[in-house]
Amino acid sequence: MTNAISSRSPSPTRLEGKFMGIFVCWILGLGSLVSWNSLLSIGDYYYALFPDYHPSRVLTLVYQPFALGTMAILAYNEAKVDTRKRNLAGYILFTLSTVALIVLDLATSGTGGIGNYIGICFIVGCFGVADAHVQGGMVGDLAFMCPEFMQSFFGGLAASGALTSGLRLITKAAFENSNNGFRKGVMLFLAISAFFEFLCILLYAFIFPKLPIVKHYRSKAAAEGSTTVAADLAAAGIGIQPMEKANNDAKQSERLTTKQLLLKNIDYELNLYLIYVLTLSIFPGFLYENTGTHQLGSWYPLVLIAMYNVWDLIGRYVPLIKKIELKSRKGLMIATLSRFLLIPCFYFTAKYGDQGWMIFLVSFLGLTNGYLTVCVMTAAPKGYKGPEANALGNLLVLFLLAGIFSGVALDWLWIIDCKP
Repeated sequence: MTNAISSRSPSPTRLEGKFMGIFVCWILGLGSLVSWNSLLSIGDYYYALFPDYHPSRVLTLVYQPFALGTMAILAYNEAKVDTRKRNLAGYILFTLSTVALIVLDLATSGTGGIGNYIGICFIVGCFGVADAHVQGGMVGDLAFMCPEFMQSFFGGLAASGALTSGLRLITKAAFENSNNGFRKGVMLFLAISAFFEFLCILLYAFIFPKLPIVKHYRSKAAAEGSTTVAADLAAAGIGIQPMEKANNDAKQSERLTTKQLLLKNIDYELNLYLIYVLTLSIFPGFLYENTGTHQLGSWYPLVLIAMYNVWDLIGRYVPLIKKIELKSRKGLMIATLSRFLLIPCFYFTAKYGDQGWMIFLVSFLGLTNGYLTVCVMTAAPKGYKGPEANALGNLLVLFLLAGIFSGVALDWLWIIDCKP
Protein backbone atom coordinates (compact mmCIF):
# COMPACT_ATOMS: atom_id res chain seq x y z
CA MET A 1 0.00 0.00 0.00
CA THR A 2 1.38 3.43 -0.91
CA ASN A 3 1.32 6.32 1.50
CA ALA A 4 0.65 9.95 0.61
CA ILE A 5 3.47 12.45 1.09
CA SER A 6 3.04 14.67 4.10
CA SER A 7 5.07 17.74 4.93
CA ARG A 8 4.49 16.98 8.63
CA SER A 9 6.80 13.96 8.73
CA PRO A 10 8.86 13.03 11.80
CA SER A 11 12.08 14.83 12.62
CA PRO A 12 15.08 13.20 10.90
CA THR A 13 16.80 12.90 14.26
CA ARG A 14 14.11 10.42 15.30
CA LEU A 15 14.28 8.32 12.18
CA GLU A 16 16.27 5.13 11.82
CA GLY A 17 18.88 4.55 9.22
CA LYS A 18 21.18 7.56 9.54
CA PHE A 19 24.33 5.53 10.19
CA MET A 20 23.37 3.02 7.51
CA GLY A 21 22.77 5.96 5.16
CA ILE A 22 26.21 7.37 5.94
CA PHE A 23 27.77 3.98 5.17
CA VAL A 24 25.80 3.54 1.93
CA CYS A 25 26.72 7.06 0.82
CA TRP A 26 30.38 6.20 1.43
CA ILE A 27 30.10 3.11 -0.80
CA LEU A 28 28.20 5.07 -3.45
CA GLY A 29 30.93 7.71 -3.40
CA LEU A 30 33.59 5.04 -3.72
CA GLY A 31 31.72 3.57 -6.71
CA SER A 32 31.48 6.97 -8.37
CA LEU A 33 35.22 7.14 -8.99
CA VAL A 34 36.62 3.66 -8.42
CA SER A 35 36.68 2.90 -12.16
CA TRP A 36 38.43 6.14 -13.05
CA ASN A 37 40.89 5.85 -10.20
CA SER A 38 41.56 2.29 -11.30
CA LEU A 39 42.55 3.63 -14.69
CA LEU A 40 44.86 6.19 -13.07
CA SER A 41 46.41 3.60 -10.77
CA ILE A 42 47.30 1.25 -13.65
CA GLY A 43 48.96 4.13 -15.49
CA ASP A 44 52.30 2.33 -15.26
CA TYR A 45 50.78 -0.59 -17.21
CA TYR A 46 49.56 1.69 -19.99
CA TYR A 47 52.92 3.48 -20.10
CA ALA A 48 54.50 0.07 -20.72
CA LEU A 49 52.02 -0.64 -23.56
CA PHE A 50 51.92 2.87 -25.05
CA PRO A 51 55.19 4.61 -24.11
CA ASP A 52 54.87 7.29 -26.81
CA TYR A 53 51.21 8.26 -26.29
CA HIS A 54 51.30 10.05 -22.88
CA PRO A 55 48.48 7.86 -21.49
CA SER A 56 48.02 9.60 -18.12
CA ARG A 57 47.60 12.96 -19.84
CA VAL A 58 45.69 11.83 -22.94
CA LEU A 59 43.22 9.56 -21.16
CA THR A 60 42.46 12.26 -18.59
CA LEU A 61 41.95 14.78 -21.40
CA VAL A 62 39.61 12.37 -23.22
CA TYR A 63 37.61 11.72 -20.05
CA GLN A 64 36.88 15.32 -19.12
CA PRO A 65 35.07 16.71 -22.22
CA PHE A 66 32.57 13.85 -22.03
CA ALA A 67 32.07 14.41 -18.30
CA LEU A 68 31.78 18.21 -18.59
CA GLY A 69 29.55 18.20 -21.69
CA THR A 70 27.15 15.64 -20.25
CA MET A 71 27.10 17.44 -16.90
CA ALA A 72 26.26 20.77 -18.57
CA ILE A 73 23.27 19.21 -20.32
CA LEU A 74 22.07 17.48 -17.16
CA ALA A 75 22.54 20.59 -14.99
CA TYR A 76 20.48 22.66 -17.43
CA ASN A 77 17.68 20.09 -17.38
CA GLU A 78 18.07 18.90 -13.77
CA ALA A 79 14.45 19.64 -12.78
CA LYS A 80 13.17 17.33 -15.53
CA VAL A 81 15.59 14.43 -14.99
CA ASP A 82 14.52 11.51 -12.81
CA THR A 83 17.29 11.13 -10.21
CA ARG A 84 16.80 7.39 -9.76
CA LYS A 85 17.09 6.59 -13.46
CA ARG A 86 20.02 8.99 -13.80
CA ASN A 87 22.08 7.49 -10.99
CA LEU A 88 21.33 3.89 -11.89
CA ALA A 89 22.23 4.58 -15.53
CA GLY A 90 25.56 6.04 -14.37
CA TYR A 91 26.47 3.10 -12.14
CA ILE A 92 25.44 0.58 -14.80
CA LEU A 93 27.57 2.38 -17.41
CA PHE A 94 30.52 2.42 -15.00
CA THR A 95 30.17 -1.34 -14.46
CA LEU A 96 29.91 -2.17 -18.17
CA SER A 97 32.81 0.12 -19.09
CA THR A 98 35.10 -1.43 -16.47
CA VAL A 99 34.24 -4.91 -17.73
CA ALA A 100 34.88 -3.65 -21.28
CA LEU A 101 38.46 -2.69 -20.30
CA ILE A 102 39.04 -6.27 -19.17
CA VAL A 103 37.47 -7.72 -22.33
CA LEU A 104 39.51 -5.41 -24.57
CA ASP A 105 42.75 -6.38 -22.89
CA LEU A 106 41.91 -10.09 -23.15
CA ALA A 107 40.88 -9.74 -26.81
CA THR A 108 44.14 -7.99 -27.71
CA SER A 109 46.29 -10.22 -25.47
CA GLY A 110 47.65 -7.17 -23.67
CA THR A 111 49.42 -5.74 -26.72
CA GLY A 112 49.97 -2.10 -27.63
CA GLY A 113 49.10 -0.43 -30.91
CA ILE A 114 46.95 2.46 -31.96
CA GLY A 115 43.77 0.37 -32.35
CA ASN A 116 43.93 -0.85 -28.76
CA TYR A 117 44.66 2.70 -27.59
CA ILE A 118 41.64 4.12 -29.44
CA GLY A 119 39.45 1.42 -27.86
CA ILE A 120 40.66 2.42 -24.39
CA CYS A 121 39.97 6.08 -25.21
CA PHE A 122 36.39 5.21 -26.21
CA ILE A 123 35.83 3.39 -22.92
CA VAL A 124 37.30 6.33 -21.03
CA GLY A 125 34.75 8.58 -22.77
CA CYS A 126 32.02 6.29 -21.40
CA PHE A 127 33.53 6.76 -17.94
CA GLY A 128 33.12 10.52 -18.38
CA VAL A 129 29.44 10.21 -19.31
CA ALA A 130 28.83 7.90 -16.33
CA ASP A 131 30.66 10.28 -14.00
CA ALA A 132 28.41 13.20 -14.97
CA HIS A 133 25.29 11.10 -14.35
CA VAL A 134 26.40 9.83 -10.96
CA GLN A 135 28.26 12.75 -9.39
CA GLY A 136 25.73 15.39 -10.39
CA GLY A 137 22.78 13.16 -9.55
CA MET A 138 24.10 12.05 -6.18
CA VAL A 139 25.29 15.50 -5.08
CA GLY A 140 21.97 17.03 -6.12
CA ASP A 141 20.11 14.31 -4.24
CA LEU A 142 22.22 14.59 -1.08
CA ALA A 143 22.22 18.41 -1.11
CA PHE A 144 18.79 18.50 0.58
CA MET A 145 19.64 15.76 3.08
CA CYS A 146 21.84 15.94 6.18
CA PRO A 147 25.42 17.26 5.67
CA GLU A 148 26.84 13.97 7.01
CA PHE A 149 25.59 12.21 3.87
CA MET A 150 27.38 14.69 1.60
CA GLN A 151 30.58 14.45 3.64
CA SER A 152 30.45 10.66 3.57
CA PHE A 153 29.83 10.58 -0.19
CA PHE A 154 32.88 12.76 -0.82
CA GLY A 155 34.83 10.68 1.67
CA GLY A 156 33.97 7.67 -0.46
CA LEU A 157 35.17 9.47 -3.59
CA ALA A 158 38.57 9.95 -1.97
CA ALA A 159 38.52 6.42 -0.55
CA SER A 160 38.25 5.07 -4.09
CA GLY A 161 41.62 6.65 -4.85
CA ALA A 162 43.22 5.35 -1.66
CA LEU A 163 41.75 1.88 -2.21
CA THR A 164 42.84 1.62 -5.83
CA SER A 165 46.34 2.89 -5.01
CA GLY A 166 46.67 0.38 -2.18
CA LEU A 167 45.42 -2.48 -4.35
CA ARG A 168 47.76 -1.45 -7.16
CA LEU A 169 50.78 -1.55 -4.85
CA ILE A 170 49.68 -4.95 -3.51
CA THR A 171 49.06 -6.48 -6.96
CA LYS A 172 52.35 -5.08 -8.29
CA ALA A 173 54.24 -6.66 -5.38
CA ALA A 174 52.32 -9.95 -5.59
CA PHE A 175 52.70 -10.49 -9.33
CA GLU A 176 55.96 -8.65 -10.04
CA ASN A 177 58.11 -11.76 -10.31
CA SER A 178 55.58 -14.12 -11.89
CA ASN A 179 55.21 -14.86 -15.60
CA ASN A 180 53.23 -12.01 -17.20
CA GLY A 181 52.54 -10.86 -13.65
CA PHE A 182 52.23 -7.18 -14.55
CA ARG A 183 49.16 -7.88 -16.68
CA LYS A 184 47.65 -10.40 -14.25
CA GLY A 185 47.74 -7.84 -11.47
CA VAL A 186 45.97 -5.27 -13.64
CA MET A 187 43.21 -7.74 -14.62
CA LEU A 188 42.58 -8.67 -10.99
CA PHE A 189 42.58 -5.00 -10.13
CA LEU A 190 39.93 -4.13 -12.74
CA ALA A 191 37.77 -7.09 -11.72
CA ILE A 192 37.67 -5.83 -8.12
CA SER A 193 36.66 -2.37 -9.40
CA ALA A 194 33.83 -3.86 -11.48
CA PHE A 195 32.57 -5.67 -8.37
CA PHE A 196 32.33 -2.40 -6.42
CA GLU A 197 30.44 -0.76 -9.28
CA PHE A 198 27.92 -3.62 -9.35
CA LEU A 199 27.55 -3.35 -5.57
CA CYS A 200 26.61 0.33 -5.97
CA ILE A 201 23.81 -0.60 -8.37
CA LEU A 202 22.31 -2.92 -5.76
CA LEU A 203 22.72 -0.49 -2.86
CA TYR A 204 21.21 2.46 -4.68
CA ALA A 205 18.36 0.47 -6.22
CA PHE A 206 17.23 -1.58 -3.20
CA ILE A 207 18.72 -0.27 0.07
CA PHE A 208 19.22 3.49 0.02
CA PRO A 209 15.67 4.60 -0.99
CA LYS A 210 14.07 2.48 1.75
CA LEU A 211 15.99 3.98 4.68
CA PRO A 212 13.56 5.97 6.90
CA ILE A 213 15.75 9.07 7.01
CA VAL A 214 16.12 9.07 3.22
CA LYS A 215 12.37 8.67 2.77
CA HIS A 216 11.87 11.61 5.14
CA TYR A 217 14.14 13.96 3.21
CA ARG A 218 12.77 12.94 -0.17
CA SER A 219 9.19 13.29 1.01
CA LYS A 220 10.05 16.75 2.34
CA ALA A 221 11.68 17.68 -0.97
CA ALA A 222 8.62 16.47 -2.88
CA ALA A 223 6.37 18.55 -0.61
CA GLU A 224 8.55 21.56 -1.47
CA GLY A 225 8.01 21.03 -5.18
CA SER A 226 10.75 18.61 -6.22
CA THR A 227 9.85 16.42 -9.18
CA THR A 228 13.17 14.54 -9.40
CA VAL A 229 12.50 12.21 -6.45
CA ALA A 230 9.23 10.66 -7.63
CA ALA A 231 10.73 7.35 -8.82
CA ASP A 232 12.80 6.93 -5.65
CA LEU A 233 9.73 7.58 -3.51
CA ALA A 234 7.77 5.06 -5.54
CA ALA A 235 10.56 2.51 -5.00
CA ALA A 236 10.18 3.13 -1.27
CA GLY A 237 6.40 2.59 -1.41
CA ILE A 238 5.43 6.27 -1.22
CA GLY A 239 3.10 7.74 -3.82
CA ILE A 240 2.14 11.31 -4.70
CA GLN A 241 -1.59 12.10 -4.62
CA PRO A 242 -3.05 14.21 -7.47
CA MET A 243 -3.86 17.21 -5.22
CA GLU A 244 -0.36 17.13 -3.73
CA LYS A 245 1.13 16.91 -7.22
CA ALA A 246 -0.70 20.08 -8.23
CA ASN A 247 0.53 21.88 -5.13
CA ASN A 248 4.08 20.69 -5.76
CA ASP A 249 3.94 21.96 -9.34
CA ALA A 250 2.97 25.39 -8.00
CA LYS A 251 5.83 25.33 -5.50
CA GLN A 252 8.25 24.29 -8.23
CA SER A 253 7.37 27.45 -10.16
CA GLU A 254 8.22 29.56 -7.07
CA ARG A 255 11.77 28.26 -6.66
CA LEU A 256 14.87 30.31 -7.45
CA THR A 257 15.97 29.94 -11.04
CA THR A 258 19.22 28.23 -11.94
CA LYS A 259 20.69 31.60 -12.92
CA GLN A 260 19.74 33.11 -9.54
CA LEU A 261 21.31 30.17 -7.70
CA LEU A 262 24.46 30.47 -9.80
CA LEU A 263 24.88 34.17 -9.01
CA LYS A 264 24.11 33.80 -5.29
CA ASN A 265 26.72 31.08 -4.92
CA ILE A 266 29.33 32.20 -7.43
CA ASP A 267 32.09 32.26 -4.80
CA TYR A 268 31.46 28.61 -3.83
CA GLU A 269 31.39 27.62 -7.49
CA LEU A 270 34.60 29.48 -8.28
CA ASN A 271 36.26 27.89 -5.25
CA LEU A 272 35.52 24.41 -6.57
CA TYR A 273 36.70 25.42 -10.02
CA LEU A 274 40.00 26.79 -8.71
CA ILE A 275 40.59 23.87 -6.30
CA TYR A 276 40.45 21.38 -9.16
CA VAL A 277 42.26 23.56 -11.72
CA LEU A 278 45.30 23.45 -9.46
CA THR A 279 44.98 19.80 -8.44
CA LEU A 280 44.51 18.42 -11.95
CA SER A 281 47.27 20.60 -13.39
CA ILE A 282 49.60 18.47 -11.25
CA PHE A 283 47.79 15.17 -10.71
CA PRO A 284 48.33 12.70 -12.36
CA GLY A 285 50.27 13.69 -15.51
CA PHE A 286 53.00 15.73 -13.80
CA LEU A 287 53.56 12.96 -11.24
CA TYR A 288 54.07 10.33 -13.95
CA GLU A 289 56.14 12.32 -16.44
CA ASN A 290 57.91 15.25 -14.76
CA THR A 291 59.27 14.02 -11.44
CA GLY A 292 62.35 12.25 -12.73
CA THR A 293 63.95 8.97 -11.70
CA HIS A 294 64.68 8.32 -8.04
CA GLN A 295 65.61 5.49 -5.69
CA LEU A 296 62.07 4.07 -5.76
CA GLY A 297 62.39 3.39 -9.50
CA SER A 298 59.18 2.13 -11.12
CA TRP A 299 57.45 2.34 -7.74
CA TYR A 300 57.95 6.12 -7.54
CA PRO A 301 54.88 7.36 -9.48
CA LEU A 302 52.71 4.72 -7.78
CA VAL A 303 53.85 5.91 -4.37
CA LEU A 304 53.15 9.54 -5.32
CA ILE A 305 49.64 8.67 -6.54
CA ALA A 306 49.02 6.65 -3.37
CA MET A 307 50.19 9.45 -1.07
CA TYR A 308 47.96 11.96 -2.82
CA ASN A 309 44.95 9.66 -2.52
CA VAL A 310 45.53 8.79 1.13
CA TRP A 311 45.90 12.42 2.20
CA ASP A 312 42.95 13.46 0.04
CA LEU A 313 40.89 10.91 1.99
CA ILE A 314 42.20 12.19 5.34
CA GLY A 315 41.47 15.78 4.30
CA ARG A 316 37.82 14.96 3.65
CA TYR A 317 37.37 13.80 7.24
CA VAL A 318 39.19 16.75 8.85
CA PRO A 319 36.02 18.96 8.68
CA LEU A 320 34.34 16.53 11.09
CA ILE A 321 36.44 18.30 13.73
CA LYS A 322 34.12 21.30 13.98
CA LYS A 323 36.74 23.61 15.52
CA ILE A 324 38.83 23.51 12.35
CA GLU A 325 36.02 23.31 9.81
CA LEU A 326 36.23 26.34 7.52
CA LYS A 327 32.79 27.90 7.03
CA SER A 328 33.62 31.52 6.19
CA ARG A 329 33.04 32.31 2.53
CA LYS A 330 35.92 34.79 2.56
CA GLY A 331 38.17 32.30 4.36
CA LEU A 332 37.40 29.59 1.79
CA MET A 333 38.33 31.91 -1.07
CA ILE A 334 41.62 32.97 0.59
CA ALA A 335 42.55 29.34 1.30
CA THR A 336 41.72 28.31 -2.27
CA LEU A 337 43.80 31.07 -3.84
CA SER A 338 46.70 30.38 -1.46
CA ARG A 339 47.05 26.85 -2.86
CA PHE A 340 48.39 28.28 -6.11
CA LEU A 341 51.68 28.87 -4.30
CA LEU A 342 52.16 25.12 -4.73
CA ILE A 343 52.89 25.58 -8.45
CA PRO A 344 56.39 27.10 -7.99
CA CYS A 345 56.98 24.62 -5.16
CA PHE A 346 56.34 21.66 -7.48
CA TYR A 347 58.35 23.26 -10.28
CA PHE A 348 61.52 23.75 -8.24
CA THR A 349 61.16 20.45 -6.39
CA ALA A 350 60.92 18.58 -9.71
CA LYS A 351 64.09 20.31 -10.91
CA TYR A 352 66.22 20.32 -7.77
CA GLY A 353 64.52 18.39 -4.94
CA ASP A 354 64.66 14.76 -3.92
CA GLN A 355 61.81 12.26 -3.64
CA GLY A 356 61.13 13.05 0.03
CA TRP A 357 60.20 16.66 -0.71
CA MET A 358 58.03 15.61 -3.64
CA ILE A 359 56.16 13.09 -1.50
CA PHE A 360 55.57 15.82 1.11
CA LEU A 361 54.21 18.25 -1.51
CA VAL A 362 51.93 15.64 -3.06
CA SER A 363 50.60 14.77 0.39
CA PHE A 364 49.84 18.44 1.13
CA LEU A 365 48.15 18.79 -2.28
CA GLY A 366 45.86 15.87 -1.43
CA LEU A 367 45.14 17.07 2.12
CA THR A 368 44.09 20.56 1.03
CA ASN A 369 42.11 19.24 -1.94
CA GLY A 370 40.00 16.95 0.23
CA TYR A 371 39.54 19.43 3.07
CA LEU A 372 38.45 22.37 0.94
CA THR A 373 36.17 20.25 -1.26
CA VAL A 374 34.14 18.99 1.70
CA CYS A 375 34.03 22.43 3.35
CA VAL A 376 32.55 23.97 0.20
CA MET A 377 30.17 21.11 -0.59
CA THR A 378 28.66 20.96 2.88
CA ALA A 379 28.34 24.73 3.33
CA ALA A 380 26.89 25.78 -0.02
CA PRO A 381 23.47 23.97 -0.06
CA LYS A 382 22.42 25.09 3.44
CA GLY A 383 19.19 27.09 3.72
CA TYR A 384 17.65 26.03 0.41
CA LYS A 385 14.50 24.04 -0.32
CA GLY A 386 14.74 20.61 -1.93
CA PRO A 387 14.43 21.63 -5.61
CA GLU A 388 16.86 24.54 -5.14
CA ALA A 389 19.40 22.40 -3.27
CA ASN A 390 19.25 19.80 -6.04
CA ALA A 391 19.85 22.45 -8.71
CA LEU A 392 22.71 23.98 -6.72
CA GLY A 393 24.29 20.57 -6.21
CA ASN A 394 24.33 20.08 -9.99
CA LEU A 395 25.87 23.52 -10.50
CA LEU A 396 28.60 22.79 -7.97
CA VAL A 397 29.52 19.55 -9.73
CA LEU A 398 29.48 21.36 -13.09
CA PHE A 399 32.07 23.87 -11.83
CA LEU A 400 34.08 21.06 -10.23
CA LEU A 401 34.24 19.20 -13.56
CA ALA A 402 35.04 22.44 -15.41
CA GLY A 403 37.97 22.92 -13.03
CA ILE A 404 39.15 19.38 -13.66
CA PHE A 405 38.95 19.88 -17.43
CA SER A 406 40.88 23.17 -17.27
CA GLY A 407 43.49 21.62 -14.98
CA VAL A 408 43.96 18.66 -17.29
CA ALA A 409 44.53 21.02 -20.22
CA LEU A 410 47.01 23.16 -18.26
CA ASP A 411 48.86 20.02 -17.15
CA TRP A 412 50.41 19.85 -20.63
CA LEU A 413 52.32 23.09 -19.94
CA TRP A 414 54.67 21.18 -17.61
CA ILE A 415 56.15 19.48 -20.68
CA ILE A 416 57.47 22.83 -21.97
CA ASP A 417 60.07 23.41 -19.27
CA CYS A 418 60.05 20.98 -16.40
CA LYS A 419 62.72 18.42 -17.09
CA PRO A 420 64.29 17.45 -13.73
